[in-house]
Amino acid sequence: MSDLEGLAKRLFLKGFSRSLILERLASEVTVFKDVAEQDAYAFAEAVLSEVEASLRALANKEVGWILRHPKSGATMHDLGVGCRGEGDFFVHQLLSEIADIGVARVLGPKAQDDAGIVGHEGRFIVVAVDGTHSRLTEFPFIAGFHVTRAAMRDVYVKGAKPVALFTDLHLADDGDIGVLFDFMGGVRAVSQLSGVPLVAGSTLRVGGDMVIGTRFVSCVGAVGVIEREDMIAARRRIKPGDDVIMTEGAGGGTIATTAIYSGMPEVLLETLNIQFIEACEALRQSGLFSKIHAATDWTNGGLRGDCSEICRTVKVGMKIYEEKVRSLLNKKVLSMLDTLSIDYLGVSMDALLIFSPPEHTKEVLYTLKKVNVKCDVVGEVISDPARPILVSNGKETCLEPLYREAAYTKIKKLVGEEAPLRKEEFMASARRAVLESLEKTKRVIELVTRKRREKAPLQ
Repeated sequence: MSDLEGLAKRLFLKGFSRSLILERLASEVTVFKDVAEQDAYAFAEAVLSEVEASLRALANKEVGWILRHPKSGATMHDLGVGCRGEGDFFVHQLLSEIADIGVARVLGPKAQDDAGIVGHEGRFIVVAVDGTHSRLTEFPFIAGFHVTRAAMRDVYVKGAKPVALFTDLHLADDGDIGVLFDFMGGVRAVSQLSGVPLVAGSTLRVGGDMVIGTRFVSCVGAVGVIEREDMIAARRRIKPGDDVIMTEGAGGGTIATTAIYSGMPEVLLETLNIQFIEACEALRQSGLFSKIHAATDWTNGGLRGDCSEICRTVKVGMKIYEEKVRSLLNKKVLSMLDTLSIDYLGVSMDALLIFSPPEHTKEVLYTLKKVNVKCDVVGEVISDPARPILVSNGKETCLEPLYREAAYTKIKKLVGEEAPLRKEEFMASARRAVLESLEKTKRVIELVTRKRREKAPLQ
């Protein structure tokens, strides 16, 4: 994929001549489009002229302040966004600060939970959205299957009954339309297996005419309903003394990606199931969501990320017993990860984690096993120390996430898992950018409010 707009802007700001920029853009166009040289240059000219117009708009005295975004000096790569480690969690905290407008809700962005919840006429509406795995763009059916399942998981673990799905699809200008259909086939598979309908969606191009290539990006969201407040399984209800119950994990999008790009594609077949959904539905129908304290899914960032995030937000600790955890992981998947020297504790395994008061643990285990879901108690919640601890062969170590999730592909191993030397600088600059964004929001709200006051009433 080639971002013609971004490329033109970068070359322009670096001082490249117009002729050189046009030559480079035309060359990019001919990589993806079978057009004559004259047409490629005409397209390049149109791109560059629009880029020049947009740069003039940024300098406009009246509206430039609205159009310009804060310059943090930190990139997505620098802060590991999407890599589900320390950097990613940090950025999501900042995003939640911007999202929080103070309106009453049961579970909002600052909770850093799996889904959000609002009350409505005695019921509770649960909403979650999941982005499709970036490396599955070339394999849309698998991508659609796993992102749909992920969105439903996030709704289910709050104690809700999923009632609707929605999608947002963006395919670049040269993408084959069959990609959209294949992705929707994956969505439909989970929808049909679970009985939850897809009710709405949007389909656009990535970057419109300005981005050429075949890149596909998308997301799937889920909406669920909880009938009673005591059925809400929010992380904040977790208490010291709770048992940590885990179900079998075979992975989803991350494991499928690892299998494909590591030369073991047959392992992805292990990920094609709806066991997580069946487990949650069994708990829901048995009324157990009113007895357990919380549930979550072992997702990106791995058990390291999930446990650390819970301990940080709820201010508790955990002891997790590695032998019990390993015994519940799909053997083919675990063997692949061990063979590739991938830290299984740092990647998504799509297992269900349940935080249950000890007096209800037997009932939870019985209910899950009754629907053929393998499960066991793998740890307990503690009050001190307020951090996750991994117990392996009698030895205790801190179960903390790295700056990025465990490297599960060759390219990720090259990027590494460690924090950059300028981590603190990047984080500080990101905080400043948040303040600038909030200040702009305040100014725009004041502008709109003033215009509303000044508008004469209709006669």
